[in-house]
Amino acid sequence: MNEQDAIIYVVDDDDAMRRSLVYLLESAGWRATAFASGRDFLDRYAGHVPGCLILDVLMPLMGGMEVQQILNAGGVCLPIIFLSAHGDLPMAVQAMKRGAIDFLEKPCKDHVLLDAVGRTVRHSIKQCLGQQQVVAARVRLDTLTAREREVAQCLAVGDCNKEIARKLSISDKTVQVHRHNTMSKLHVHSTAEIARLLLLAQTPGA
Repeated sequence: MNEQDAIIYVVDDDDAMRRSLVYLLESAGWRATAFASGRDFLDRYAGHVPGCLILDVLMPLMGGMEVQQILNAGGVCLPIIFLSAHGDLPMAVQAMKRGAIDFLEKPCKDHVLLDAVGRTVRHSIKQCLGQQQVVAARVRLDTLTAREREVAQCLAVGDCNKEIARKLSISDKTVQVHRHNTMSKLHVHSTAEIARLLLLAQTPGA
């Protein structure tokens, strides 16, 4: 996954602005696609990541702040750059608190916008890779039986075989079998690796 995989979405009700932004982005080597309204974007966005959303604030029917709220409510991790001629400080602060990466005023210098896009796409790539690691950890843990999961949790907190046997009311030999199976299924070589997998799998928002 790299910057070439990214798509830059432009949502602005101003036709000339949309065309100008797409031209600028494509001239800089980005893949860009534009929408005339927030509703049009939401209806057609297929969840592609990495990338970023360049979003106008004031638009007919649905403004950029509402689009951001809908994306957040749906758990969509597409990072946003707000670009508006009508923004103010309280609005910018609110947008950033809700997860926006940047809030730029029109007219915006080309290099400022392109720098923001590059920074936001890198953030998106890092976020996507992190989510992939979380999903992979959960898939590996799902291969365990319920008893093996219990043993894994005990191993993660540093319990020895005798302590696990006592906690789970099973024999030491049974613990040894479950421990071997757990390590084998998870493809790990230490209890520290098990702890990291369990912690990673608990990461929210993935």
